[in-house]
Amino acid sequence: MTSRLRAGVIGAGVFGGYHAAKWASFPGVALAAVHDPHPDRAQALAERHGARAVADAEALFDAVDVVSIASPAHTHAAWALKALEAGRPVYVEKPLAIELADADAIAGAAARRGLVVACGFLERAAFAALGLFDVPEAPLSLEAVRLGVASPRNLDVSVVLDLMIHDLDLALAIGQGEPFAVEGEGGCVANDQVDWARAEVTFDDGFIGVFHASRVATIPERSMTIAYPSGTLKIDFLSGGFTNTTPFALDPDFAATPAGRDRLGVSLHQFLRAVRGESPGPLADAADGVRALDLALAVQRAVVE
Repeated sequence: MTSRLRAGVIGAGVFGGYHAAKWASFPGVALAAVHDPHPDRAQALAERHGARAVADAEALFDAVDVVSIASPAHTHAAWALKALEAGRPVYVEKPLAIELADADAIAGAAARRGLVVACGFLERAAFAALGLFDVPEAPLSLEAVRLGVASPRNLDVSVVLDLMIHDLDLALAIGQGEPFAVEGEGGCVANDQVDWARAEVTFDDGFIGVFHASRVATIPERSMTIAYPSGTLKIDFLSGGFTNTTPFALDPDFAATPAGRDRLGVSLHQFLRAVRGESPGPLADAADGVRALDLALAVQRAVVE
């Protein structure tokens, strides 16, 4: 692999634009190619960053060393497997796939080929900035609220795979047990896929996670409450409100840190360091993507039953 990495982006929508801008800004990286089924979108994004638009996957993989997949969720697995078959490390926006078998196939292909796969759970950057991954106690409970207003984006999957999966991943990341039981409810409001959902997940060590997600809310909300044996942490991610009764030195100003301000940039940079062999892995790897998807699909089944 060359010292100056060539990056490619699949998907020239909103998130593809974010990825392209980040890759173009990194030292030692050149945004080389962009692909999208809509050639005009690919061309516009490529021109913005001095890259070139390519019409097919083979041309893109030939032109790059690493790949970001920011296309619609139902296409993630196919693109990721093609990238790995071409020998390219890949950063996949969440969810890793929409079927567990496909996610397992991605993890297996990455392991066989010794390639880095990152899953885009960039909220982990905020948790790292907070210091939550260093807390020496197992949490007793977590309640997460993630509400968004109506948007035309990501409607190929339910709100569970679109929004709630972020908080499911965070619960898995800080918890020490395995999901044991799932209950849920939800419904469709403006789309064919579930637009709002509530779920309660009980873990085999007694940890309980309660999750509420909506993409048809009247006002946005992003908050989380985590109870530990020694105290409780309450965070309002939108207003910056922060209450901590635990003895742990968590950072109330995490939102002003580089990781808090630019979670995608931090997540991509960690992926880049893993590709270069400078760190043991990305913020969230393929196994994390599989685990979060497994739980998200269990929630989704509970919601629609």
